[in-house]
Amino acid sequence: MLRTTAPRALMTVAVLLGLLSTGLGKTLRLEKLHSRPTSASYLSVDSALTPTDRLALVIGNSSYPDADAPLQQLASDAGALANALRNDSFLVDVVENARHADIVRAIDRLKARVRPNSIVLVYFAGYGVQSGGQNYMIPVDAKIWDERDVRWDGVSIDRLLSELKNSGARMRLAVIDASRRNPYERRFRSYSHGLTPIQTSENTLVLTSAAPDQVVDDPDGVHTPLTTALLKEMNSSTRSIQEIFEGTRAAVAAATQNRQVPTVSSTVVENVSIGPAPHSPISSAERGSRSRRG
Repeated sequence: MLRTTAPRALMTVAVLLGLLSTGLGKTLRLEKLHSRPTSASYLSVDSALTPTDRLALVIGNSSYPDADAPLQQLASDAGALANALRNDSFLVDVVENARHADIVRAIDRLKARVRPNSIVLVYFAGYGVQSGGQNYMIPVDAKIWDERDVRWDGVSIDRLLSELKNSGARMRLAVIDASRRNPYERRFRSYSHGLTPIQTSENTLVLTSAAPDQVVDDPDGVHTPLTTALLKEMNSSTRSIQEIFEGTRAAVAAATQNRQVPTVSSTVVENVSIGPAPHSPISSAERGSRSRRG
């Protein structure tokens, strides 16, 4: 009796385990399907471009351990600009308080998304240091005691723009809000140099927060003067990106009484317009419904 019952019991257990495994597999597949990250909202303003043709990397570094105080405006700057770019059909990758490895990974993600028709914008707010004719974004985990450390721990803006060109990006845009006094240069320089002119290849447009070799202090406010003006220019109308950058430069100079004069460097050979997405047209059914309610 025991010999007959045991195999049947084992067969029953095996069947139950098989059913449980099948159900669990279906459940996991459904969970994976529903847990996939949703893509950014795209409000197309240029029918010739698909959503992935506009890419942006936004880096806002506000908490540097070596600084006397955090750069409190930069977190809100990064968030506000990211939202504005999403409204202008950009797929945006935002990194806050980025370490060196975080910046490298974000750049790799950006380059992997580039297509031949891509318009790519890089925004960096934080500390920047020039060395050897190039400008470096400084990660929050940088250990800088001499100029060699700048090239080792920093991430070259000039090299990044060159790599994006080599990746096939149609147009490269950069907004660099990093011309501020930083806690590093005083360790190996008698004064702060700010940034050097960024070397640009064809179809590149760069907006920096101050003139070459100049530094500025961040006044009180929700946003820095550069971001305040840039957001206003972007929201004003659908205009070419070059007009937006030039308008930002003029607005910052006027608001600071020329104490801060940003620089625009351009080698663009075409006009690309960005701006608020147009309102969706009202259908005839919606118009009829509104008129009946009126």
